[in-house]
Amino acid sequence: MTIPMTVEGATALRDELQHRKFELRQEISRALAAAREHGDLRENAEYHAAKEQQGFNEGRIEEIESKLANAQVIDVTRIPPAGKVIFGATVTLLSISGDGTDSTRYKIVGEDEADLKEGKISVMSPIARALIAKSIGDAVLVSTPGGEVEFEIVDVEHI
Repeated sequence: MTIPMTVEGATALRDELQHRKFELRQEISRALAAAREHGDLRENAEYHAAKEQQGFNEGRIEEIESKLANAQVIDVTRIPPAGKVIFGATVTLLSISGDGTDSTRYKIVGEDEADLKEGKISVMSPIARALIAKSIGDAVLVSTPGGEVEFEIVDVEHI
């Protein structure tokens, strides 16, 4: 199964993988060696904590490698803008449900990249699913936990 990912998302995963493989592994190895010097490993909390951290790190390395192996990296800046909402596009919305002055911008990204504080929403989110393949000027009805909200697509950017 391919996982859609932006260029920025793939770069962030590669950076994390490098950090975990070459820096964090070394730190954990040093912590294990230091903990072994304290004697009996059965009752050594530092040793057990380091082993747990090692297991978590190795698991995350495997997870990242798998995601990168299955990634379909999409560089939206190489796709000519056609006014349609696609994966990787930044969409400006105007709330029709309210007073019509509430504007919001979202970038549609892969699941692992989503961060609402940065205005990045997952392609699997209800808002993104409602927006995909729509065009500038279209009205979109989105089901949210607070009820249905209607938006107008004001702009679609490939940035």
